[in-house]
Amino acid sequence: MSEASIVTGADGIPRCFWAGDSSPDYLAYHDTEWGMPVRGERALFERLTLEAFQSGLSWLTILRKRPAFRVALAGFDPERVAAFGAQDRARLLADAGIVRNAAKIDATIRNAAAVVALRESLGPEGLDTLVWSHAPAAHTPPRTRADLRATSPESVALARELKRHGFVFVGPTTMYAAMQACGLVDDHLAGCHRSSHG
Repeated sequence: MSEASIVTGADGIPRCFWAGDSSPDYLAYHDTEWGMPVRGERALFERLTLEAFQSGLSWLTILRKRPAFRVALAGFDPERVAAFGAQDRARLLADAGIVRNAAKIDATIRNAAAVVALRESLGPEGLDTLVWSHAPAAHTPPRTRADLRATSPESVALARELKRHGFVFVGPTTMYAAMQACGLVDDHLAGCHRSSHG
C-alpha cells in the first residue's frame, strides 16, 4: 500500500487519496455514496447526467452544484426532463447554479428521452436493467492508485449500448467513472476503510 494511495484524515480514518482530508463534501461522498450500489431509473439517470457534466471539470464542482442540478432538472425525473423545450433550455443556460454548457444541457434532455424510450424495450426500469447488465462478473480491485484504470471492457460495451439507444456524452471513460460511482465495481483502494477487499 503506497502512502500516495491512502490518506489518513484528521479523524484517523484511512481513505482513498482523492478524498483524503479535503473538503467535507468529498469526505461525505466518499464515505456514504461512491462505490455503493445505485439502483433505479431516476437515481441512475442522475448519476449518468452528473458524470457527463463533470467531464473537463472537478468532481467537487459537480458535488457542490448537485442541489441546484436537482432543482433545475426536476429532480432528475426523466419524463419531465425529456419534455423540456426551448424555454427550459434557455432557463438552464441562464442558471448560474449549474454548469451552463449548451452541449451538455442538450445531451441531458436527449438522454432523458432515451431513458423513457428504454421503458418500451426493456421494461419500466429499463435503464437499471441496461446499466447493471454490464456489471463485470469478476473485478480485480486496485491496490494502489497506479492500479486504477480509466476504462474497462464492460464500460466500453456499456457506452456502445447506451449510444445504440440514443444516449450521448456516454463515452467509455465517463461510463467507467459511473460504474465506480454506482457500485458496479468497487475501486476503493486497499487500506481504505470503505474497501471490501482489504
